Amino acid sequence: MELLGLSAREIAAGVKAKKFTAEEAVRASIERIKRYDKKYNAIVALCEEEAVASAKRVDEAVARGEEPGALCGVPYVVKDNFCTKGIVTTCCSKMLKGWVPNYDATAVEKMKEAGAVLIGKANMDEFAMGSTTESSIFGATLNPRDRTRVPGGSSGGSAAAVAAGYVPVALGSDTGGSVRQPAAFCGVQGMKPSYGQISRYGIVAYASSLDQVGPLAANVGDLALLMDVLAKGDPNDTTCDAYERPSFTGAAAKASLAGKRVALLTGYDRGSLDAPLSAAIDRAVEICRAEGASIIDVKLPITMEHSVACYYMVALGDASSKLACYDGMRYGHHADGRNLSEMYKKSRMEGFGEEVRKRILVGTCILTRGYYENYFVPAMKVRQLISDEFKNLFEEADMLICPISPALAYKRGLGEKDPVRMYLGDVFTTIANLAGLPSVSLNLGFTAEGLPTNVQLLAPRFGDDGLLCCAAAIERAAGAPHIAELTEDD
Repeated sequence: MELLGLSAREIAAGVKAKKFTAEEAVRASIERIKRYDKKYNAIVALCEEEAVASAKRVDEAVARGEEPGALCGVPYVVKDNFCTKGIVTTCCSKMLKGWVPNYDATAVEKMKEAGAVLIGKANMDEFAMGSTTESSIFGATLNPRDRTRVPGGSSGGSAAAVAAGYVPVALGSDTGGSVRQPAAFCGVQGMKPSYGQISRYGIVAYASSLDQVGPLAANVGDLALLMDVLAKGDPNDTTCDAYERPSFTGAAAKASLAGKRVALLTGYDRGSLDAPLSAAIDRAVEICRAEGASIIDVKLPITMEHSVACYYMVALGDASSKLACYDGMRYGHHADGRNLSEMYKKSRMEGFGEEVRKRILVGTCILTRGYYENYFVPAMKVRQLISDEFKNLFEEADMLICPISPALAYKRGLGEKDPVRMYLGDVFTTIANLAGLPSVSLNLGFTAEGLPTNVQLLAPRFGDDGLLCCAAAIERAAGAPHIAELTEDD
């Protein structure tokens, strides 16, 4: 049976019905990775032996008539900042090269309990700091839709793995758009859940008040299935709220926009968007109207003017504090020095790449006396104003439509030539992290050249189920994205 292109739900159903085995599904994924990934570099650690052994255990459970879980036999990959017991976890940095955790992140545990099979660790920007997946010590990941372009970042390897058909689903982390922007660039569906919806335990932190685990898949139904598996309270993460979650798959199955109030973000220069992305927004609005939603134009002046600056103040200040533990003595890469100060300097200079060092330096500056009072404290106040602006918006609307990125997938190397453009490209994605909102990157088809187009959907905090319901309705009308056609040629 041809397994390529099957959704996670179809694979799980097939394994339960004994149409094929979990081992066959896992071996098919591994074979595709071995065949193509030398060209795309989405996977940095392939766990072939462990994956096959796990798949066999799933098949044995099915044979005994046991309930194997909602994701039984489904192969998946996780970003390399998720702790995986017995499997190397490096954050794609020399600082953690060769480190093997002795425990699983809660998200990995939940996937395992649901019967999913981990087949590898996905490439990423070093310590999740980037928008292109070009800063990894393992080399850059290429976009399966166009190898001259980046897959986005920092979860570029996870998005590329789904787009390439290696796996039907993957996990990433999203601090300022690191799931949604790669999903948009690679032409798959990606979600940043509400802050506190999924446990962050076992994820190497970038900025704890912004980070969130996010699923990537080829369709909204699989996003909802992963949310059902992952979104649960966790005593190991005090920010992961212990409330009774709704059925996300049930919400997606309703797939309705009837009677919904959909806000369309205005007040920014639509001409600054690449034309296909502007057209995608118009198409999404037309679909909403056709499905029975009412459209209202809204402006978010505080958010649009201050979100990028606010985000980088908060994120880099947090990051400089979080990464202070990697000093060459307690954690991470060690380099000898003539004294303690030189040892610290050499260890951190050698262990961290240029982008990470840059962000640590800026973040440390932000937290020093004077700069803290004049920059960090005001940024935290602006963050509250942004949250309040969204609270007021969602008293009048059920969902917001806006862009994800101003541009289609970037050409390779652009980050080095114009880093400021990379930072400003986060203007639409950081807003969800600052306000703790759920957000979906939804594919809206492809350009004539085969590049993905997309829109971003946002909803009130903990309105993840309603967001998936609306996203599924738009996807039903627009169509789910297809797997990329891969080549082995240079």
